[in-house]
Amino acid sequence: MSRPLSIVAAICIFALVAGAAGCSSASSPTPASQVHWNGIQKEPQAVGKWTTKAPMPTAREALAAGVVNGILYTVGGCCTSDGSAWNTVEAYDPATNSWTTKASMPTARMNLAAGVVNGILYAVGGLNPHLNPEILNTVEAYDPAANTWTTKAPMPTPRLSLAAGVVNGKLYAVGGDSPSCANQDCNTVEAYDPSTGTWTTEAPMPTARYQFAVGVVQGKLYAVSGCCNQISGAPLNIVEAFDPAANTWTTKAPVPTARYGLSASVLGGILYAIGGSNQFTDFGTVEAYDPATDSWTTKTPMPTPRFAVSSRTIGGRIFAVGGETGRFLHKVEAFNPRKP
Repeated sequence: MSRPLSIVAAICIFALVAGAAGCSSASSPTPASQVHWNGIQKEPQAVGKWTTKAPMPTAREALAAGVVNGILYTVGGCCTSDGSAWNTVEAYDPATNSWTTKASMPTARMNLAAGVVNGILYAVGGLNPHLNPEILNTVEAYDPAANTWTTKAPMPTPRLSLAAGVVNGKLYAVGGDSPSCANQDCNTVEAYDPSTGTWTTEAPMPTARYQFAVGVVQGKLYAVSGCCNQISGAPLNIVEAFDPAANTWTTKAPVPTARYGLSASVLGGILYAIGGSNQFTDFGTVEAYDPATDSWTTKTPMPTPRFAVSSRTIGGRIFAVGGETGRFLHKVEAFNPRKP
């Protein structure tokens, strides 16, 4: 299970993960006026429609995902029957609504991040609770064409519950949870360049956090929500944007629903914040951010409220996979934001 906890407490709970419990909730859509669809024209506002797809073969949460050539690849996650992390890789083809199993990731882990650069999926960081346990700086690259994994230069700062985004051929690993960071919450930003196989340190995120989400819109990386207020322990509603060209961060309009364990996907120049939890309630909430107006609107909630979900965009739809709400899920639901 991947609720926001100290690393020590979290490790203790992993061993009891099969008995985890949670609760469910879904918010109601709120009308909005318009959204940008292609960055140039505005289309009539729609709250969007969700549909259920073929389930992922392995139920899991705290997994990572990436899309290569229209195929969704899901990697790692929590947890096997003995409480250890998965090294499972499963691929979903929206054209056939079917799943296939691929070569296993060399390092089993959960709470990792992933990004795709030039058709290669990079799995970064995470935790394996059965490696003493160990917070990882491991970087492994999957080539879907060859169905093989290779090990790359490790991330300088080991961390779990980080987020990642790709801009101009570089993978940015942002935030996370690690004893290497002050108070264990990280504002670290490190960039991996596959062309040189090297890491560089970038301007730190203003707000240290973990279990947040990242989306990239027009060359800027947006970090949304996450855990936690150092005094109250409540989730954050903070949104901050990173411009890699200037190596600077700016604060944006806060997300309406503060939560952690959410996912973010971008479609048509709009960032969608999906799911998550505030520890008491697991959300199906979907809120859409328009960078052009620095504003949020509420969309149709995901049918299955869940925490530690992953999502990715393929074509004109966003696919939400896995997660947890009292049990590990293999649920797959697809969101079309243009539907009424």
